[in-house]
Amino acid sequence: MQDIIDGRCGWCGTDELYVKYHDQEWGKLVTDDKILFEFLVLESAQAGLSWITILKKREGYRKAFCNFDAESVAQMTDEDVERLMHFEGIVKNRLKIKSTITNARQFLAVQKEFGSFYDYTLSFFPDRKPIINTFRSMSEIPVSSPESDAMSKDMKKRGFKFFGTTICYAHLQASGFINDHLTDCICRKR
Repeated sequence: MQDIIDGRCGWCGTDELYVKYHDQEWGKLVTDDKILFEFLVLESAQAGLSWITILKKREGYRKAFCNFDAESVAQMTDEDVERLMHFEGIVKNRLKIKSTITNARQFLAVQKEFGSFYDYTLSFFPDRKPIINTFRSMSEIPVSSPESDAMSKDMKKRGFKFFGTTICYAHLQASGFINDHLTDCICRKR
């Protein structure tokens, strides 16, 4: 994979949806818990699949999971799981559907304990500040970090599902807690 394509991090290639996501969302710090929950849902759905697969199903997930409203998702039942097993537009994996409901309940518990999921996430970072890496090549970007290791371990202890350290690292990248845009990427020059 090329490091830079059309001035951007090479992982997004030239796919219009991927480029828009790269330019407008990926690596930009998210402080809004509703958006953090959306990323949590999408990243955990991605486990074992390509990100573009989930990105293309994003609107399906929005419809299936109450516009990413954690309180509504937390109240979903086994009947909802059965309904979603036949819902077009999402990955029809029973364990992942159930984990979304479980994760919504845990997300709310974390919000109650820490005041916000944003504050909880920052608690894993030195000086409670996001990390801006200065990688020049895709091959330098790790799949996990001490922060993602610690956060995913804590989340697992709390009962979150489908959120190991690699998925957690991807979540932290997507939501801007770790900025891994390559140094020559146009997003660094803005």
